[in-house]
This record gives sequence, structure tokens and C-alpha cells, in this order.
Amino acid sequence: MSLPPEFVPSQLGWDGANALKITMASTLDLGLCIEDVRIAGHAQPITLRSYRPASDGTVLPVVLYFHGGGFVRGTLDDADVTASTIARDTAAWVISVGYSLAPAFPFPAAPEDAYRAAQWAIANARAQRADANRIGVAGHDAGGNLATCLAAIARDRGDIVILAQALLAPLLDPSMTRMADENKVRSPDICMTECAQCYRAYLPNASQRLHPYAAPLESRRLAGLPPALIASAQHDLLHIEAEKYAGELIAAGVPTEVTRHVNASHNALAADPAALADVVAFFRKRLRARALAPLGDT
Repeated sequence: MSLPPEFVPSQLGWDGANALKITMASTLDLGLCIEDVRIAGHAQPITLRSYRPASDGTVLPVVLYFHGGGFVRGTLDDADVTASTIARDTAAWVISVGYSLAPAFPFPAAPEDAYRAAQWAIANARAQRADANRIGVAGHDAGGNLATCLAAIARDRGDIVILAQALLAPLLDPSMTRMADENKVRSPDICMTECAQCYRAYLPNASQRLHPYAAPLESRRLAGLPPALIASAQHDLLHIEAEKYAGELIAAGVPTEVTRHVNASHNALAADPAALADVVAFFRKRLRARALAPLGDT
């Protein structure tokens, strides 16, 4: 199979020939072209899964999505429903990021993988009929942490502009001091012991647990982050820290929407129809598509 022109390695902005390999042919599913791509990550090659709607003559916004799994597990397949829904219903080019997992690849591998995925998206956006100036990020659980940390990294490094972030039941507080009381909140699919194990694997050094790219709730530099949607689940020990982060963003001047889904649990929120409808509406508002100039124009 020959490489599609949009994925020719020479088009990449860095070490193209070694950075990218196609591992899966295009497929058409629910009106989406779905492809797997390999790029150079921070510590190892990583896989991205591209979801692109059929073109109707508009430039597509770009959304990078990060699956959950407590930094230690999770796959692109786990994120398929969420990523495909965002791509189809928002009419966006969605890149689901198969970031490196702890304990084999602890911090900062995952957020640096996220940054490289964003660089790749920008380098390939026009070939995908997408707009590199209209980027959003989204994630569930650990992926929510990575999404907002990528927004902070992009703000600080200054070469990527992220316009919106949507966080679903995010893991935000390695100190675990803002979790709900296990005796008061029925949380069927996550517990404090599991969270502690995941954080120890991801952040093996105690000092890392205060780093703003790992512990967003500890950051004192939230100003300048993109507008946020934070969705929490009623039956989730993490709903307090998610809502606390929303309050911190608002206090820092970041336009922020927060919703609590009363019948959802932590894991279920990633595919909850009401939560996904909120994400889609949020990205439609924040990442408006525009008409595409004819190919070849500058």
C-alpha cells in the first residue's frame, strides 16, 4: 500500500523519515476515515488514530483526544466511541493519542508525547483539510490531566495555540487531598487505593507531584489557559477536584463551563451521551469551521 500524500514523511516538521509510519489502511466507518499513524514520541514511537469526516468544503477544526486509564493502562480502542463521536458530531479532525504509559514510561513521557502529537497535527493539518489555528484538546481521567497540561505546555512554549479544552472526570490532584469521602460517595469503578497506585507509577519522584504539568490543581499559573468545559460524574470520587479546578480556572479569568452528570460514574462518563453532547456543543462554539480555500491556494 502506498502512503497517502497527506502522510508523506517529508511533510513533517521534524526528522520526518524516522518519525512516521502508516500501520493501518484507511477505513470508512460512520462517515469517518479512520487511520493509524506512528510518530516519534518522547521516549518511544507512539500511535495516533486519525478520525476525519468526509469533506464538505469546509476547513475542519482539530481536536486531540487522550484516553483514560490512570496513566498506566488504556488503549486507542478504549477511546474509539468518544473520539469518533466528537469527530462525527463536531465535524472535526480528531487525533486520538496513544501516549506512553507508566511505570515503563513515567512523567514527563506522556505530556511530551501529547506535545509531539500536537506538532504532528499542525504539520499535517492542511493536507487533512483542517485548520492548524483551530485546535482543541479533550480527555477522560488521566487523559483529562494530559489535555489541560498540554494546554499549559503550549501556552508556555508559545508555538502552538490551543483554543479550547474539554475535560471528562479528570485526574488532577496527585496529593489526593481533594477527593470525595469514600464513605459518602458511591463510586463503583474507582477507589483511593487505585488512584494512589497510579500516581506512584506515573510520578515516582515526590517532587514531580507538584509539577504544574502533572498537578494542575497545584499550579499558580492558570491565567492564559484556553476556555474550558469540565464534566464531572456524581458517582465519582474525583468530582470534587474536577469542580475545584473549574473554580480555580474561573478565578484565573479562564472562561469555564462545568457540568455534573448525576447518573454517571467515573468510567462511564467518557461515553455518556449527555456528556458527549456537551463536549460537541462546546467545541462547535469554540472551534468554528470556515470555508476552505481551493487546494493549492496560499
